[in-house]
Amino acid sequence: MRRSGPNSRATDKSPVGLSQAFEVIKTIWPYLWEFRLRLGVAFALLILAKVAVVTMPWILKQIVDGLDQAQNPVLVVPIMLIVAYGLLRFGSVFFAEARDAVFSRITERAMRRMVLRVFRHLHSLELEFHLSRQTGGISRDIDRGGNGFSFLMRMLVFNIVPTLIELGMVAAILLVNFDLWYALIILISVGCYIYFTILTTEWRNRFVREANQLDSQTNTRAVDSLLNYETVKYFNNEEFEAQEYDANLKQWESARLKTRMTLMLLNSGQALIIAVGMILLLWMAARDVASGAITLGSLVMVNAYILQLFMPLNFLGMVYREVRRALTDLENMFGLLKRTPSVQDAAEAKPLEVTEGSIEFDKVNFAYNPDRPILKNLSFKIEPGQKVAIVGPSGSGKSTTARLLFRFYDLQSGEIRIDRQAIQMHTQLSLRQSIGVVPQDTVLFNDSIYNNIAYGRPSASAEEIQEAIRLANLENFINALPEGVETKVGERGLKVSGGEKQRIAIARVILKKPPILLFDEATSALDSATEKSILEAFDTLTRNHTSLVIAHRLSTIIDADQILVMENGEIIEQGDHQTLLALDGRYAQMWRLQRETEVDNAS
Repeated sequence: MRRSGPNSRATDKSPVGLSQAFEVIKTIWPYLWEFRLRLGVAFALLILAKVAVVTMPWILKQIVDGLDQAQNPVLVVPIMLIVAYGLLRFGSVFFAEARDAVFSRITERAMRRMVLRVFRHLHSLELEFHLSRQTGGISRDIDRGGNGFSFLMRMLVFNIVPTLIELGMVAAILLVNFDLWYALIILISVGCYIYFTILTTEWRNRFVREANQLDSQTNTRAVDSLLNYETVKYFNNEEFEAQEYDANLKQWESARLKTRMTLMLLNSGQALIIAVGMILLLWMAARDVASGAITLGSLVMVNAYILQLFMPLNFLGMVYREVRRALTDLENMFGLLKRTPSVQDAAEAKPLEVTEGSIEFDKVNFAYNPDRPILKNLSFKIEPGQKVAIVGPSGSGKSTTARLLFRFYDLQSGEIRIDRQAIQMHTQLSLRQSIGVVPQDTVLFNDSIYNNIAYGRPSASAEEIQEAIRLANLENFINALPEGVETKVGERGLKVSGGEKQRIAIARVILKKPPILLFDEATSALDSATEKSILEAFDTLTRNHTSLVIAHRLSTIIDADQILVMENGEIIEQGDHQTLLALDGRYAQMWRLQRETEVDNAS
């Protein structure tokens, strides 16, 4: 279990720069372009909504001027203008809501497809990636990335772009109707606001990133501890786990406090810039009204534009901060997509066609680390229908051999062939469809027994599943349960015994109907009585199948057609049970040692 001490710090990631932001947008764009007609309609509705919004202050000016008895004593025109003002108010809301309704389908569908693409990619990555990465952190990256995409789309379409369009319209109206300084003050104020926001946000982004990383670290630690619940209990380490979790939470708390303090500085600076801009504009408007240069309605219009523009602009500061965070979250999620699987299908890979089921390892060399070779010129052949077992001490390369056959890793040199076909020249999917695996530690989904068995072939009929249950000797166990096949097995199958989990694994493989079977120390964790019943199920399963058995208990493979004894990645002895005993070598020594251990345990 990977641990992080209480004083460890989250590594600081680089912020998403302009080029990275464009890269993220470029990745997103194909998902949006699929709905280009909806995009066009949403943009047209956006423009209509903003036209209605920026027209309202001008109508308000006409109303005030119309009510000014010195200029216009007739009340008819203001009443018409009041109706127009109300209609524009309704139009601004209606067009904005229509835009939201049109665009929501784009956002949700694009997010769904993007997250699905990441999920598929994670399943295409090699085993080594999943062994070295922690699931809690990956899950958090996907979750935050999906939410970040949704937020980014909402903010761009519903806030940033509309506000920029409104800013341009207001500046143009002020430039046409008033002195140049009105438009300049608006633009300068907005420019200062944006510059200050970007500068300050860039500074505080490192605190936000640190808080995010510590959040992932804390979540990963919690998930790790809960997944290893039994281990925690075995060693009475509940308090230790709580202290470690609290140490992570303490770091997260400190980082969150820094983000709050820097947020206060950012908001205060933004408020000051807005206040100065409003004071200057209202002072100029009041001065011009007093001198008669503009009407009272013009003052009201300027004030309305200030409120209308600076209120969403104040919100834009928060939007910018969150957009940067969303881009960072998206960059983290897309970072998963950038990882190229180390095990890939060849360019001209074809489906593997298994008719007989022969297996051949030809001078196979493999190492997880170049400095420590695991398999050295490993060569052996399994004839169709044979049961071949591999035995040997821990670290001899037994399980590695099984993983290479399933192509979890690629070889450094040599070749593995099934029915005389090199597996690296054929698709991984077809290879793995041809092999059924019963592992040492069967991990079940937190679902019913029925659904866990059906996982072997989700398209199987109920009759086929019942037949698999019968062949795996699960009927008596299931019939004794109050809920039968609908009984939930719990997280990772913790509610059923090791023997029942193995039977469920066997039923899964029976349902899959593969021509080749692989047993990776499938009975090593079982007691002798349970092992005997499981072996009966194995006999049923292996009939007329080619089988490779990675064995710890030699008593389980005495009927094997051939036994390979491995040590330090090489085959040192080879033959059936009786031949190897007669040889009186390493296998015979292991056999005697295990028999003595069984006798001692029995006494």
